[in-house]
Amino acid sequence: SITMASKAAAVLLLVYLSGSTFGIKLTGNGYTDILIAINPEVPEDPVLITQIEEMFKEASRHLLNATKKHLYFKEVAILVPPNWNKGNYSKAKTEVYDKANIIIDEPNKLHGDQPYTLQYGECGSEGRYIHLTPDFMLNDDVSKYYGPRGKVFVHEWAHLRWGVFDEYNEEKPFYLSGSIIEATRCTINITGKYIHKRDQRDCTTDPVTGLYTEDCVFYPDKQQTTSASIMYNQGLSVKEFCTKETHNTEAPNIQNRLCGNRGVEEVITSLSVDAGVAVVPTPPSILPTFTVVQCRQRVVCLVLDVSGSMAAGSRMLNLRQAATLFIQKIVEDQAYIGIVQFTATATIREPLTLIDGEASRDKLVGSLPLSAGGGTDICAGVLGGDGDGAIGDAIILLTDGESSINCQKRVNESGATVHTITLGPKANIDVKELSDISGGKYHNAADGVDSNDLVDIFTSHTTSDGNLTKQTIQLESTGLNMIGWFNGSVSIDRTIGNKTSFLVIYERSPPDILVLSPFTRTYDTSHFKHDAPAKTLTLDIEGTAETGQWKYSLLNKESTAQSMSMTVTSRAVSDAIPPVMVKTHMSQQSSNGSKPMLVYAEVNQKGVPVILADVMATLKSDSGDQYQLQLLDNGAGADAFRNDGIYSSYFTELTTGKYSLKVKVHNNDGMARFSLRRHSGALYIPGYVVNGQVVMNPPKPPVSEDDLQADVGSFTRTVIGESFSVLLPPGVPPPNFPPNKITDLNAEIEEDKVLLTWTAPGEDMDQGTATAYEIRFSEDSDLLRSNFSTAHLVTYDLSPKKAGSPEKLSFTLFSIIKNGTTLFFAAKAEDKSFLKSETSNIIQVTKIVPKAPVPSPTDAPDTSGIFLVYAGCLHIVHCVENVQIKENVFVKMKCEVSCLNWI
Repeated sequence: SITMASKAAAVLLLVYLSGSTFGIKLTGNGYTDILIAINPEVPEDPVLITQIEEMFKEASRHLLNATKKHLYFKEVAILVPPNWNKGNYSKAKTEVYDKANIIIDEPNKLHGDQPYTLQYGECGSEGRYIHLTPDFMLNDDVSKYYGPRGKVFVHEWAHLRWGVFDEYNEEKPFYLSGSIIEATRCTINITGKYIHKRDQRDCTTDPVTGLYTEDCVFYPDKQQTTSASIMYNQGLSVKEFCTKETHNTEAPNIQNRLCGNRGVEEVITSLSVDAGVAVVPTPPSILPTFTVVQCRQRVVCLVLDVSGSMAAGSRMLNLRQAATLFIQKIVEDQAYIGIVQFTATATIREPLTLIDGEASRDKLVGSLPLSAGGGTDICAGVLGGDGDGAIGDAIILLTDGESSINCQKRVNESGATVHTITLGPKANIDVKELSDISGGKYHNAADGVDSNDLVDIFTSHTTSDGNLTKQTIQLESTGLNMIGWFNGSVSIDRTIGNKTSFLVIYERSPPDILVLSPFTRTYDTSHFKHDAPAKTLTLDIEGTAETGQWKYSLLNKESTAQSMSMTVTSRAVSDAIPPVMVKTHMSQQSSNGSKPMLVYAEVNQKGVPVILADVMATLKSDSGDQYQLQLLDNGAGADAFRNDGIYSSYFTELTTGKYSLKVKVHNNDGMARFSLRRHSGALYIPGYVVNGQVVMNPPKPPVSEDDLQADVGSFTRTVIGESFSVLLPPGVPPPNFPPNKITDLNAEIEEDKVLLTWTAPGEDMDQGTATAYEIRFSEDSDLLRSNFSTAHLVTYDLSPKKAGSPEKLSFTLFSIIKNGTTLFFAAKAEDKSFLKSETSNIIQVTKIVPKAPVPSPTDAPDTSGIFLVYAGCLHIVHCVENVQIKENVFVKMKCEVSCLNWI
């Protein structure tokens, strides 16, 4: 047992593992440090633990076969929820829900029980997590429609670990390969039948598209002679991934679009995190080992630097303001909080204290340090205690110092998660390594009230057990240095409203404040609780805050400018309604400038994407430079998938320094909607061909916009991501990047003209305006990929538009386009420095001339007029009997078809 309150405080810092970082590792041939977490909404069931273990054992065998006896699963941790109490679970160390690689949660309204992986888009980049449901894990009548659980998991693992994509396409299930209709699949050697799902007859061709009609389905043979591919249909007898030799480069799937028509195995070996990994002998046993752990009561120790440099400016005051907000509003009831201050030595200001009401929170706030002085030794604090010591605890370490770090071994043995905050431009960035290795967060904060950085950082340290309804959500965070009025607004949407709080921080003297609710209430300064020593004013809204737009105004009554900030937080409106959430991160936590970085923001409600929102990112360096980027969900440039709730942009202004990331999301115009867009998931198998007979599965459960309540309503969110660093080589100027790769090139044929459309790239990736385009075509798609410059060049008169704008080009190819002609197009963009983008996605288009209907013989008089509707046109068919078509050659009847009117 643990006597929580008897623990004392100390240094809990870096877990040093020879430079390796927290997360999945490849040890020899085996994957270790895999974390699977179960959501608190899932009822306790020991069978679920057994099923997880059986799935991994089966998956390990499939993975070994799929990677040519190379890779397998070695060590897996299973994190059960805090509310499970029937089992004997070990105490979790650094395992937390937010860091899980695989999540088991109740089905969301978009995916249902479909296994899927959250991928942000870059080919070869790791995904965020795999999502599985309890029914998929426990109910064979659910999982059988996706295939064996172990093989399904390998399909999703390929998404998660190697950044590859599905080889099927539910939106484009067929394509033309020359004159042959093919199912979108890999490999092309997968056999099966094309059958109408309504009546099980052979499929018919749409005369306009030349493809099978919409109700046609490709049913593969359950037993295949080919061995690939798991990324197409994991339910077949296939056991490998498509190789460079077997990959179907023509198939219109996401794998080809985003990975440059490369096969899955080629991406794994050349682009993924495991590219170039040495092959070592496989051990006799490839069965993984398992540990089952549980996070118990949350324990957080604030380890705060109070050395002499912290006396500069308003650092101590800003620290007190941010920590007060954390203690009063962010930390949940029944958590434990302790406070340690350090200079060259450490002092316990408050031992671990149970949060069980306002009195305990007030006591902790009263124990926050007020003054600073002395030297700095980051490793001076010592966290001691009995029982399990610091295992599973979290430490928030704040420092502005430059002292060296030599306490790695002690912290490695502590089992604690370390979150680090560097304050100001001179703080030792090496503390970032402590977070990287222990699974904590790293943030860098600028000085000053108007930056609001420290408040944002402490607000971000919410509970992370997977229960979103218990988390504090930051709606607004803004600050200014000004004279006169400071005005703004914030929206309370229908998913939040409990424990809503307005916090005003000021530099010298309290401002006059006015807050207007959407309908009934006006709050002025007299309604705010004033903490004069901390220079804060707080308004707590009783009950549930009104839904709608709240307006606020702050008046600086001084004659000179002073800094003021406004922070608004709230919680879910009820346990039954998950709130709209936003998360943001960079594609890398450090950069040497060799490639651009990407900014991502994910907006969703329990896995259902929220689209058409306004998303703006602010990146700020420790030298004071600030950059604003609009993040887009348009399926172009940095963004891989249109309307999937993931908003993206490139960051190209790379100079040496530490950077913070802050994202604001608005839907003030009410345009945002929930999206039905799905990708990166296991194929729901429509059926199989077994012994020549089609065995159909029930239709996949549909998703309707009515179920999703398509109107999100007006909302506001503000979040921060982890800070990141850029270190350019000495003497090397900031990098110059080419335009981004075009990934949404599309082609159509209109009579004898080709119409190309795409989204304009920029001068530097998706920023600015490119200089020119190079557009080429060929009847051989492989030529465009491997030797782009030798394909036919399209001449045009088109000046590139600003990045993100729609582009359109139409041209005629009279001598080439004939009925049945298939052409492949690709493009590159060029900037003013003659740097060219990568080759775009390769798009296929086929010229189809609809065949005229053949009239049946008739005994009608010499001439007849038959009306019919075909291809959108009202036609008249004229037939004449016994017509001479050439010398001594007569036909019984000749018919001509003409379009009378388009309808």
